[in-house]
Amino acid sequence: MMRALVAWACVATLAVGASVASAADEARSVLVFAAASLTDVLNDLGRAFTEQSHVGVKSSFAASSALAKQIEAGAPADVFFSADLEWVDYLDQRKLLRPGSRRDVVTNRLVLIAPADSKVSVKIAPGFDLVRALGGGRLATGDPDSVPVGKYARAALEKLELWERVSSRIVRAENVRAALAFVARGEAPLGIVYRTDALAEKRVRIVDVFPQDSHPPITYPIAVTTRAGPEAQRFVDFVTGEAARQIFSKYGFQPVR
Repeated sequence: MMRALVAWACVATLAVGASVASAADEARSVLVFAAASLTDVLNDLGRAFTEQSHVGVKSSFAASSALAKQIEAGAPADVFFSADLEWVDYLDQRKLLRPGSRRDVVTNRLVLIAPADSKVSVKIAPGFDLVRALGGGRLATGDPDSVPVGKYARAALEKLELWERVSSRIVRAENVRAALAFVARGEAPLGIVYRTDALAEKRVRIVDVFPQDSHPPITYPIAVTTRAGPEAQRFVDFVTGEAARQIFSKYGFQPVR
């Protein structure tokens, strides 16, 4: 009987220890809400940060607009990594970001894509014949009313005097990866996405790159939320450091100048 009690006590102690360790591990993790276009690079960044710090990284990817609304509604994000400045401004104005934690990290380019086997060829310039290039199909991009890539796309098409001709033919995807998928599957003959997303998908090719002056600069800011755990700032510091810069470069992102 005594041996059984001792054994039970040992098991109970181990169980309590495991529970405490699990709670400690949970406390030493960072939950990052990040733009869908950061999916591949952030997975690499998370692994590199964990190797260095022994702090886990969990990520939730979606359109920056959707993530900002979730944070506003009380989602327990530690870090917000957006594909544009507007949605970080949105949270900042509502005092949901830690003062002084915001930093601009990398930039991107806007591109016109087609399925890899498509023969379409156009040169992006004011008034170029995008309608003809679409044939009877539609143009996939993010929802221009809220999703950053769609807003950049609309700005570019307006600058190039094409918006009125193609606005009714836009596939309003929920995020940039969804827009990419429409083209990759051949469901849309053309799409407007970020260069980094196009490089990550073998089933599409870049038809041409939009002029940088045709839309606002594509800048990715990062910030710590007001409800963040103690490791969040360490993650932001890592993402803005030299080791992370090399990882971003591998995926086609460019440093902020």
